[in-house]
Amino acid sequence: MKLIFSLPSSDDLVHLLKAWRFWLIAALLGAAIGAAAYYIFPPVYRARATVNVDFHMEQAWPQNTDREQFYYLEREVRKLEEIAMSDAVLQSVASQVNGVTVQQLRSGKLQMDQPGSGGWHFFADDKNPKKAEELASAWAQAFADQVQAEVIVPTSDLEKYISVSATQTQNLTAHRSISLSVYLLVGALGFLAVSALGVLFFKTEK
Repeated sequence: MKLIFSLPSSDDLVHLLKAWRFWLIAALLGAAIGAAAYYIFPPVYRARATVNVDFHMEQAWPQNTDREQFYYLEREVRKLEEIAMSDAVLQSVASQVNGVTVQQLRSGKLQMDQPGSGGWHFFADDKNPKKAEELASAWAQAFADQVQAEVIVPTSDLEKYISVSATQTQNLTAHRSISLSVYLLVGALGFLAVSALGVLFFKTEK
């Protein structure tokens, strides 16, 4: 008995759609495969710290249009993003957390969540949950300190128009970067798709 490739007919598609047992079994098998993948190759832990960044737009540009304020905000956000990934900030993080280098930090361990005016979320990934928490905390605090030193200085008018404060850097909790439910869903959908294609396009021949 061997498998042969053949194009499905409309009857084949109708029969497949009606085969509820096939869909149920395939979904369960796929979810089981997803769960096995989660426990055999678990995703890294991810911790999040938060820094509040307020540009005080109304005070900085009271007479300008919304469009001008938008471009101003976009420019200033890019500057702060550069500070967040600067050598000074990352070197500070590496000096506070044992066993990590600046090169490793630049290779995907650290991520920011759509920074703008308001809460900036600093994410850190690591296989060790404690180290993920330490990385996120150190990165957020180093960023806030560096912004204070470089941008907000007593002799600058910017002091009145921007404020930065590390609001969540202590007692952080790390969680898996991808939840088990995602693995179950992807496994079930993926196995269903592969099984359905196999049933439709491949038939056994004696």
